Amino acid sequence: MASLSDMILKQVVNSASSVQIPSNIKDQVLGGLADSFLGSLKKTATVPGGIDIIKNLLTGKADAATSPVTSLATNLFNTNILSKLNLDKVLKGALVGLVPVVAGKLGNLLKDQDGDGDVDFNDIILALTGKGNASASKTSGGGLLGAATSILGGLLGRKK
Repeated sequence: MASLSDMILKQVVNSASSVQIPSNIKDQVLGGLADSFLGSLKKTATVPGGIDIIKNLLTGKADAATSPVTSLATNLFNTNILSKLNLDKVLKGALVGLVPVVAGKLGNLLKDQDGDGDVDFNDIILALTGKGNASASKTSGGGLLGAATSILGGLLGRKK
């Protein structure tokens, strides 16, 4: 069973394959990018309308490059990781450019799912907010929950 953080890390690693990251900082950079993205999702999930923002991003209905999730992940990555490393401008730019790529890949993965309902959206909300269903119902109506469960089918490779 893959967790949301495992799914994000997998997309980070796949996306970064074309960037030459020095081996002595590769784990730090890739882990930091994954953590930044997960942190952005968690923070977004707690703001009014955040669940809808996440749903739109992960289903490909929102442009990954302009999503608030992507913007926050970029800021977190710059602040928590890149600012602490002595990287040249070109490498730094290439690494920052990975954030919308990862967001887009997650969105594409979810658009390709067959919607068989393998994922419990409550588990995703709980993982992001620690509040479970209460957040989802306050932010987005009951219909979103069922729709998101269907749309996100297979994300975590989990059976009900």
